[in-house]
Formats: sequence, C-alpha cells, structure tokens
Amino acid sequence: MYAMYAVYNVLLLLGAVVLVPYYTLRILSTGKYRKSIGPKLGFVPETVYGEMKGNPRVWIHAVSVGEVTAAAPVVASLRDLLPEACLVVSTSTETGQEMARRIIPEATSYIYYPLDIPFVVRKVVGRVKPDVFVLVETELWPNFIRLCKDAGAKIVMVNGRMSPRSFKRYRGTRFFWKKVLAMVDGIGVISETDAQRLHAVGVHRSRIQVLGNAKFDGLAARVDERLKEEISEELGLRGDERVFVAGSTHEGEEDAVLRVYKRLLERHPDFKLVIVPRHVERGGEVLNLVRKYGFEDVVSMSDIKKGQRPHGERVTVVDVIGELFKVYSLATVVFCGGSLVPRGGQNILEAAAWGKVVFYGPSMDDFRDETALLEGVGAGITVKDEEELYAGIVLMLTSPEKLTESGKAGRRAVAANKGASKRYADMIKDVLANRTLRRG
Repeated sequence: MYAMYAVYNVLLLLGAVVLVPYYTLRILSTGKYRKSIGPKLGFVPETVYGEMKGNPRVWIHAVSVGEVTAAAPVVASLRDLLPEACLVVSTSTETGQEMARRIIPEATSYIYYPLDIPFVVRKVVGRVKPDVFVLVETELWPNFIRLCKDAGAKIVMVNGRMSPRSFKRYRGTRFFWKKVLAMVDGIGVISETDAQRLHAVGVHRSRIQVLGNAKFDGLAARVDERLKEEISEELGLRGDERVFVAGSTHEGEEDAVLRVYKRLLERHPDFKLVIVPRHVERGGEVLNLVRKYGFEDVVSMSDIKKGQRPHGERVTVVDVIGELFKVYSLATVVFCGGSLVPRGGQNILEAAAWGKVVFYGPSMDDFRDETALLEGVGAGITVKDEEELYAGIVLMLTSPEKLTESGKAGRRAVAANKGASKRYADMIKDVLANRTLRRG
C-alpha cells in the first residue's frame, strides 16, 4: 500500500512541475485562484481556526458550486440533529466558497480544501481535528483520506455519484482505489447505478447505501416567489415578458443559443434572452459574442450589480455566481448547457424545481437519473442540435397549456424525491456514534 502511495506522490510531483508555472501565470494575469492558493497550501488564518467551536467536529467538503448545492440541505439537517456541533465546510473553488457562504448559513466555519500534499494535509487536519470528514459526491484525494484516517477521524461519503467518465478512470486503476475506498466508513450514494459502479471499483455492496439525491431537498426548499420578484426587479423586467434562459452554457453553445434566439424573435419579438455561462470568467467573451450577433442592447449582471440600471435590453449576460437558480424562475423556456458539447451535462433540476420545461443536448451522461426523471413526466426534452432546439421551443410555445402542465409535473417530481439529506445526516450521526470523541 505504501508503495502505491509513493508512486502516487511521485506522479503528483511530476504534475506539479507542469501545473505550477501554469497556475502561477493564471494568478498573475487574471487574479483567479489568488484568494484560495494560500489556504490551499495550508496558510489558514488563526482567526478561522478560532471560529471552530463546538462538539462533535464535522468537516464537510464540497468541491464547487454543484456539490455545495447538494451539501447545503445535508448541513442543515446535521445542524438539526447536532445543534452543538462544529460544522466546517470546505470547497476547492472560489466560486464554490462564495456559494457556500451564501446558502449554508448553518456552518460554523468555512475553509478551502488543502492540496493533496502530505505535509500540507497534516498541517490542516491537525488544526481542524475533525471527528468525521464528509466528502460530498465522489471527491477522492488519497493522501488526505489516509492522513485524515491516521488522525483518528471517521470518513463518510454522501450524495455519492460516479459518472461514466469517472467510472472508466477509477475502474482502470481499481487496484489502488479499492484500498482508498476501504478507509471510508460510510458510503451513501444517489442511485443503484452509482452503487453498482462503486462495487465494480472494489467496494463490497453491503457497505453501500442508496439514499437518494440531496439536491432535491436543497432545490425544493429554495423555491420562493420572493426570489423571482427580486431577480425580476434587478433585471428591469415587468414580469409578463417571455424569457429564454440559457443556463450553464459552455464555449460553442452560446453560438447555437444566439442563432436560435434570432429566429425566435422573428415569431415572438417580445422575447428576452438571459445567458448564464457555466464559468463566470467567460462573461466578457460571451458579451462580445452577443454583440457579434448584432445585439448591441446587452447588459451584464456585474454592471447591474455596480448600479447600472437596465433599460429594456434584449439580452442579459449573467457573469456573477449564485444567480442561476433565481434566473430560472423568470424563464418561459430553458436550455441547460454542457449538453450540446461533450461535457456530460449540467444540473437540470434547478429549472425543474421552478416548474420549467428544460431542453438539453444529447451529452447528459453525468445526469442520467435526473434526465430519466424529467423525461418520464414530460418536463425534460433532449435535442440533438440547434435546429431541434428551435423546433422544440416553437412547438412548446404553440401549446402554452402543455408547457405549463409539463413544467408543473417536473416540479412535482422534484418535490416527491425530497428526504435524502435527512438520511445522509442520520448516516453521519450513526458513524459518529461508533467512535469516541476526542474532545470533552
């Protein structure tokens, strides 16, 4: 086992030779990663550690925005079960950190997850002193898991999932991941498919519990008409306009969306377009693309946040984090990105929670269960290209009653799947009950 870790750490070192210059250049040229790089290397302010009061101490890690959405209801349920606990939430990305601070008020403290370098991990784990470490979805860093275990912490996986791409990667090096996963004390996954994939990687099936998707809880709880009123006022909308929302778009998809939108305007001149790029740093690039397609009446969300009042612009580009969920509330029709390009899809449940019919491309491998759920009730529609996207939207607009009823069916499907976060919190509490806490 130690030989395998030696090989892993040599590979990490070789990777650092390539990646350190790249990320240094990114930090210097764009400012990205500037906030997080110090904490990731273990330079966490003493005041942050000073905030960590309470018992037991639970460290929950959610990589980025998507995982934070799943973690939020689990943390809320944990707070109900363990009111005196110290709940430390970590993220790997700066956007995830901002989102966590916004939607997980139950946390005691927020930190960045350390890079998987042994001396860095030892330093941070030694200061946090978790009784249990909770990883959200399938974020496996071998050094961290081993050293966390050596420090006496229990380890739990919640909302576990394994996409086809991840499964292929893990299965190819099964001999290593089997040993890593053997150190995880509790494993809860979203679906039977995820359970089967983890079993194929080397986890005995009896150790895996299928507990559902915690994202359903978070989304259902966040739906609030006041959010719709807030975002409508912010974007200068009256509330009765038709709005085409393109959420979580990737490079190459905005072109298709803009071509579809130009054709929609020929039939429905009142339509507004809101584009929300998956990576907010692409906001400037998307703004330029919108203008290239002839839309000079475009405004960015960052300018609105700075005080610029919108004046009826046709197109809004949302280039700040944490707004997509609210924006979906305004939609007449929705396209969810990462799907017309081979990215595996993005979270289609956010729009469905608002009762919206969602269009998406064929690349939805990372969200197969969600796709099956929405398509089963008519609230999700796969399109192979922009021509089918345009035709599908036009067809839906000609049947407003069907559009409304299908959207409501999707919303009911999301609500009907609530309850997973409580099951995950119970699993964490059970794991804690089987160890002796180190603090009185």
